[in-house]
Parts: sequence; C-alpha cells; structure tokens
Amino acid sequence: MSINSIFQFLVPKDKKFFPLFEEASANLVQLASILHEAVNLPLKVRDDLFTKIDELEQKGEDITRQTNLELSRNFITPFDREDIHSLITSIDNVADNLHGASSRMRLYQVDKITKSIRKLTEINLEACQNIDFAVKELKNFKKMKNITDACLRINKLESKSDSVYDKAVSDLFENETDAKNIIKYKEVLSVLETATDKCKSVASVLESISVKHS
Repeated sequence: MSINSIFQFLVPKDKKFFPLFEEASANLVQLASILHEAVNLPLKVRDDLFTKIDELEQKGEDITRQTNLELSRNFITPFDREDIHSLITSIDNVADNLHGASSRMRLYQVDKITKSIRKLTEINLEACQNIDFAVKELKNFKKMKNITDACLRINKLESKSDSVYDKAVSDLFENETDAKNIIKYKEVLSVLETATDKCKSVASVLESISVKHS
C-alpha cells in the first residue's frame, strides 16, 4: 500500500478534488447534450448552441487548470496523484474533441446533418453520461463494481462508434462525388469518433483507480 493510501485513513474526507471531478464530468455531459441537440436542429439556429459549446469547453479547461493547481498545493490526495492528473486530463480531452466537432461543423457550414453524425453524437452523449455516473461513484470506494460496469458500457459504446464511423466513411466515398463534401464530412465524423475513443481513455483511468482500491 502506498504512503498516500495510508494517509487516506488519517485525513478528513476530501473536499477539493471530488467536487472538481464531478464539476468536470457534469460539464462534459452538458457539452455533449448541447452538441446532440444542435445536430438535430436547422443550420440557422445552431450557432447559438455552438457558442454555448465554446463556453463549456473553456469552462472545462478552467476546471482542469484548477485541479492541477490543487495538485501542486496539496500533499495529501484522495488517490494517486498521477491518476488524478490522468482523470481530469482525459475528461478534458473528450471535451476538446466534442468542441472540435462543433467547430468544424460551424467552420465548414455543414448544412445537412447525416444520420451517422447524429448517431455519433448520441453515442458520445451516452458515453459521457456513463463517465459522469462513474465519477460520482468515486467517492464511495466500497461500490467499485458500479464504476467497472459503467466502464464496460463505455467500452461497448466505443466499439459501436467504430462501426458507425466505418460504415459512414464507406458510404461517403461510395455516394459523394464532391471532394469538398468528402473532406468536411470525413473530418466531422473523424473527430466525433475520436471523442468516443477519448471516452474509452477515461474509462481506462477509472478502471485503474477501481483496481487499486478494490
């Protein structure tokens, strides 16, 4: 057992890091929800939602910065310092990619939203909701199965995302004749698929934490 783990039994319950984790995961769910909402609306009414996504992505960056600042200030942490850094960074990486999808849709003026784009935003939203659930369970190390179950669901969603992406790209090259459209749609699809990959990375960190404390 590490010195940090031993100290956990001797210090008051953490009041710094868990609230930051939960704020980051809740912010991520809100961002993913707004993105999924945006792709189900006409182009002319999406811009306000994309602006909101910009704000949420910046909020996520601020939470990550504050978490790393707390790491530099506090000797005692609720679990390994490397895991804290990995968790908050991996959550931020999901937000970055979801924000990247909205930025590309706005930059390229993607008018027609395909079923595949909608499906990928739906998958990402569900994965983010599972991240949020698992993060909230971190405070209770006696219920680690809840975390591992959520991580299993995230991994299944990532596999589903791969299938949706592969079929979407295949259909795009088969049916689209405009090179510009191929480029812009493939970029949007790619960054959405990467976002789900990053959700799997969050799950890997959560699983690592759960193993250490099981």
